[in-house]
Amino acid sequence: MSITDQALVIEAAEAGAAIVRSHYGSTLTRFQNTAGDFATRADVEAEKAILDVLRAARPHDVVLGEESGRTGTGGNGRMWLVDPLCGTLNYAVRNMLASVNVALRTGTQVAVAASADPFTDEVFWTDGTGAYVRRAGMDERLAPSAESRLVEVNLDPPFPNNDVFLAARMLAEDGFIEQFRPRVVSTTLAVAWVAAGRRAAYVTDGHLRESVHFAAGIALCQAAGCVVTGIDGQPMHSGAGGLVAAADEPTHAALLRLIRNQRARRD
Repeated sequence: MSITDQALVIEAAEAGAAIVRSHYGSTLTRFQNTAGDFATRADVEAEKAILDVLRAARPHDVVLGEESGRTGTGGNGRMWLVDPLCGTLNYAVRNMLASVNVALRTGTQVAVAASADPFTDEVFWTDGTGAYVRRAGMDERLAPSAESRLVEVNLDPPFPNNDVFLAARMLAEDGFIEQFRPRVVSTTLAVAWVAAGRRAAYVTDGHLRESVHFAAGIALCQAAGCVVTGIDGQPMHSGAGGLVAAADEPTHAALLRLIRNQRARRD
């Protein structure tokens, strides 16, 4: 029997997470990508494990991997987005804040996605309709909540809108501290945490249309019922870009006000 896309995305993310776990704490060879950015042997081997799973089941699909780039020539409109280790800088210094992200885009929409935490043995996944977390083979539906007031802010570049918006500047706003508490874990696992109710919101700049880092987390938040837009309140992948994913409307509106205030002062 052929495997479903839903089961396949979970299997692929779990395969990558197993490799990441197996290398944790070891001496890792580093491969320089750009200034300040590198991959490790764990990134490369985890991506290979994920691609092996995908290729065995879907040989005609295109795959876009962070380390190996775009492979496959299929014209069926299906593309897998693979981020084998999001949080490499954390991982390389033996910090257990990392995720393995896999998503399938069909046409312009993400159909299924999974974000695996290698160290809690949790897989956050969506079939495009609902969002769940799998622990020990059991699935629990995700429930967003803003109760914690914790807002995850991505301070890593690039910053394409830094002339009018910078996440670091938002943290200095009096209105931010009055309403929220900032957190910076530097992995897109935190986007999945918004869907799971472990963060009130996540904010980042950037152009994210084909981002292997963010595709899974965005899909999880949308399926869980979060409010998800760009930093200017426009639909994802339009306008200024970026991401504001919030557990509810009041949290989303408050963050957009803070962003607009920053823009107003820069104009």
